[in-house]
Amino acid sequence: MEMVASLFNSDNYTAVKKMMDVSALRHSAIASNLANVSTPGYKRVDLSKSFEQELNASIKSRNADLIAEALPSTEVDTFTASTRADGNNVQIDSELLGLTKNTMNFNVLTEFASGSLKQLRHAIVGRPS
Repeated sequence: MEMVASLFNSDNYTAVKKMMDVSALRHSAIASNLANVSTPGYKRVDLSKSFEQELNASIKSRNADLIAEALPSTEVDTFTASTRADGNNVQIDSELLGLTKNTMNFNVLTEFASGSLKQLRHAIVGRPS
């Protein structure tokens, strides 16, 4: 039982789970941006910069508790200037590129988490799955 607990409480596994949560939140933000691409005055949303800094610092610390405590959040993007007369600052090309990148990141994280679980299964069953 100790091995199972150590796997799920390791800093690597905790970081992967947190990054999957972040990826899901980013996907939701991008979907909102794409859904509002034609809404006058809409300002795009993205992960908050303070959260990204907090998460990076907690991952560098390799402290699973700090990583788990980091709470992802979104905020209105005040850095992207609007090039449209209606004040909307969503750029569909950037959003689609971000969606593709986010999807690829999520797939890599999923493979890592899946690999960890396959190792656990192999240890329990005694043969690869």
